[in-house]
Amino acid sequence: MSWYSQTADFLSDSFANHQSQIPLLAATGAASFTLGFLLRSIGSDSHTEGKILHSPRSTVLPGLSDEEIRALPLPADVLPGARDVSTPYGSIRAYEWGPEDGPKVLFVHGITTPCIALGGVAHALVDRGCRVMLFDLFGRGYSDCPSDLPQDDRLFSTQISLALNSSPISWTGAGSGKFCLVGYSLGGGIAASFASFFPQLLSSLVLLAPSGLIRDSQISFQSRFLYSRGLIPEKVLGFLVGRRLRAGPLVTPKPKGNEKIDAGAALTEELPSTGAAGTQILSRAYPHVAVPTAVYWQVNNHSGFVHAFMSSMRFGPILCQRQWDTWARLGQFLTAQRSRSPQEQSKHGLTGDKVQIICGVDDSIIVKEELAPDATDVLEGNVEFKYFDAGHEFPSTKYDELAQQIWDLLD
Repeated sequence: MSWYSQTADFLSDSFANHQSQIPLLAATGAASFTLGFLLRSIGSDSHTEGKILHSPRSTVLPGLSDEEIRALPLPADVLPGARDVSTPYGSIRAYEWGPEDGPKVLFVHGITTPCIALGGVAHALVDRGCRVMLFDLFGRGYSDCPSDLPQDDRLFSTQISLALNSSPISWTGAGSGKFCLVGYSLGGGIAASFASFFPQLLSSLVLLAPSGLIRDSQISFQSRFLYSRGLIPEKVLGFLVGRRLRAGPLVTPKPKGNEKIDAGAALTEELPSTGAAGTQILSRAYPHVAVPTAVYWQVNNHSGFVHAFMSSMRFGPILCQRQWDTWARLGQFLTAQRSRSPQEQSKHGLTGDKVQIICGVDDSIIVKEELAPDATDVLEGNVEFKYFDAGHEFPSTKYDELAQQIWDLLD
């Protein structure tokens, strides 16, 4: 069972076990309906149209000294080249550095972690001569969260475009040389969707343990119920999700063999194990920064994170049923590229020999035995697979080896 369904199962259990906090006792079906209707009425949490849920940049940092900011689990300048991009959707935090004439690589992170999770591989690629850009997805890190829009392919593609357009150098214009797009977990689903619409902008595509092709058979009835809009009041669901995310610990032992992870572990799969977290160097300016502590701080200090998490679970590029046509569009484009001359292929952008999916062999979320045949089918064979001896968290623990894999693809 995937983290999508396990999260919902946990919330269902929480809902049932906290009757003192949420009085939903009903003896008959009619009473249940009446109480449910009343709860929806009093618990309705429709966000004001156009409302922006602000990041810690404007809610936390103004009250801290420079020394206190540097000591945070996620310092404001945790990576080089930090900038805040003003947009109609709220401010976006982006980081960009490396040689201006180097191969360009854009990273998109996962559902839980801010972009610092990919800081190690970004630094390693800059060491090899690349120009890199990372940004925090809406509702994560130091990016605001628009509360009146679903976190779906459209919003994420727009955010990528806004981040690219904020660069002091050209990433998409004539003579820019195109760029490599790297997406991790939810970011992998986002990257695949973006590539299916804008392949002409890309030189290569790397999907790290990507969402987007998780089989629908993994999703339980409880999941469909809890993450259907309107069935559970937003305040109640938000309370339960936030309660779980804040409960910790945010570093848990990884499951072994065929053991099923429980809901608590499912929410932490983007996080490294305790030992691995202690050896990470994701920020060279702040060696103390690690994914678990950064995520825990984010959960407790970003007013939009719970909303962003819930919206991404509902609308994001996660499930095969919603994303198959998107991936198929990309596969059809890549197949069409085969019939073109090398010059024409370069003009049209992405080619099948520049698409890689990289997974961990012990990943309990993105199961390689399911992903490999499904991705091969939908992409019409235009993909290469590589594997690390690790779990879902490998981009933040195997970053130097991963950087070399990406660098080899750029050559």
